[in-house]
Amino acid sequence: MLILSTERLNLRTVNADDAPFYLELVNDPSWIANIGDRGIRTVEAARTALLEGPVAMHLRLGYSLYLVERRSDGAPLGLCGLLKRDFLPGTDIGYALAPRYWGHGYAREAAGAVLAYARDTLKLPCLVAITDPDNQVSIALLGKLGLQFVERKQLPGYDGDSNVYRLDF
Repeated sequence: MLILSTERLNLRTVNADDAPFYLELVNDPSWIANIGDRGIRTVEAARTALLEGPVAMHLRLGYSLYLVERRSDGAPLGLCGLLKRDFLPGTDIGYALAPRYWGHGYAREAAGAVLAYARDTLKLPCLVAITDPDNQVSIALLGKLGLQFVERKQLPGYDGDSNVYRLDF
């Protein structure tokens, strides 16, 4: 289901057919370094993770991570969207693009659209975000989106400390 369109991108709900791309994305060294190793090694495991993760979250909350596709050719670029994590005080904006699509402004375009959707359509009171403290590119993007650093802390399911950011609407 199409959720958002921008000048160059479509953001839609993920589905089981996205499993091969998701498998590739979560096993990329940049994902593992900045987000963590989810232990997903097969297309079937990727399918299960999508169905139990973003698909189930969207059914439960009305939002989730979305597949980012280039409008010109439908190429899947990555994920961007909203996550509700029990250990965070608000809804988390998250994004990850395949490295071959870095440097084209796609992450900023997708995250900016998701932020506006969270504020204007979903009427969320705030957004939070987490990053690895060494992920300077992601930290810079969060700053461009208006999120402010709150604290560095250990979060459940993550190795080492994470930076936590927040934007109140």
